[in-house]
Amino acid sequence: MTPDAVPAQLGADAESGASTLITLIRPPRRWPGLDLGELWRYRAICLVLARRNLMVRYRQTLVGAAWALLQPVSLMLVFTVFFGALARVPSEGIPYPVFFLSGLVVWQMVSKILNEGSTSVVANATLVGRVYFPRAYFPISVAIASLADLLFGLVALAAVLIFYGIAPTSLLLIPPLLAIAWLAAVGVSLSLSAINTTYRDVTQLLPFLAQLWMFISPVIYPSTLVPEPIRWLYFLNPVALSIEGFRHAVAGTPAPDAAAWLLSTLSTAFLLIVGYLVFRHREPTFADVV
Repeated sequence: MTPDAVPAQLGADAESGASTLITLIRPPRRWPGLDLGELWRYRAICLVLARRNLMVRYRQTLVGAAWALLQPVSLMLVFTVFFGALARVPSEGIPYPVFFLSGLVVWQMVSKILNEGSTSVVANATLVGRVYFPRAYFPISVAIASLADLLFGLVALAAVLIFYGIAPTSLLLIPPLLAIAWLAAVGVSLSLSAINTTYRDVTQLLPFLAQLWMFISPVIYPSTLVPEPIRWLYFLNPVALSIEGFRHAVAGTPAPDAAAWLLSTLSTAFLLIVGYLVFRHREPTFADVV
């Protein structure tokens, strides 16, 4: 069982009289506190883990980080043919490549956090048993590393917007919209990564969960296809707001209403708080079960 580390206290060496740093270690409570101060103290470790994730991802690859550009562009071409040209899915008055890529940029960030963050604790089992630092940094560092791929996706989207002569309309909305999707994905990955340490079924369910989350988000279709009476339920999914709002910000599609903002923001807060509480509750058992 991994104990909780209490903040260090100053003591005195009996022989030399010099001040020494003493750390008291106590058994964890059944429901440990949030201890956000501890997260802040160890923040440098989180950045190291994020950099390691990026290096491992692109090490010994032929084109390196260019994969972060090639993947969304190739998916845009394939989906444009099948859903834009053949299925003729509505695209809210903008070219389908712009419509799809603006949703894909957000979704790929969420998907990466979900898939890699949910298995991050088990993937780092050797570190869990050898050194102490907040284990929440495993999924959080994955989320931070996903921002690098997001930047490449935004570069690809900017090129497509320039090609079609479309100018962004509300750039100031982009950071809060991306933050909502990012925080919601972190919350879910915290919950799943904690549960996955005991029940490895989570790893098997991840591809299904990712596909399900994608299809209930407006990546390949507009939210206007959802019947009006139940559309409020649709925006309980924070990613739906992020994608619809992001499209509005970069391509001028209809903006989500105030109710959608409220529902998605509350849902994001719920996912993040519950995810962190679940993670903290199960964290003391990680060293025994991974």
